[in-house]
Amino acid sequence: MTSKQRAYLRGLASTQSCAFQVGKSSLTPELTAAIGEALEKNELVKINVLKNCADDPGEISQMVAERTRSQVVQVIGNKFVLYKPSKDNPRILLPRQ
Repeated sequence: MTSKQRAYLRGLASTQSCAFQVGKSSLTPELTAAIGEALEKNELVKINVLKNCADDPGEISQMVAERTRSQVVQVIGNKFVLYKPSKDNPRILLPRQ
């Protein structure tokens, strides 16, 4: 993913509200599965890591990206954004490289 495409996705994500929250139980298989389903449907998902979670938001974003086969768009503070193009119904058209 190029920096131009990443900037475009950051702009789209800035208007979104957080779809998921990671709490003190950190990443559960159920939460990871729900994020995967949301990525297939929406392609772009914003996730909030609550203060009672002991793990680092950057590490959590990398783990979720690996498990869902998505890409980390950005990590700012306790929030991060993931992107995964839909196989069946692509909705977001990225700018050319």
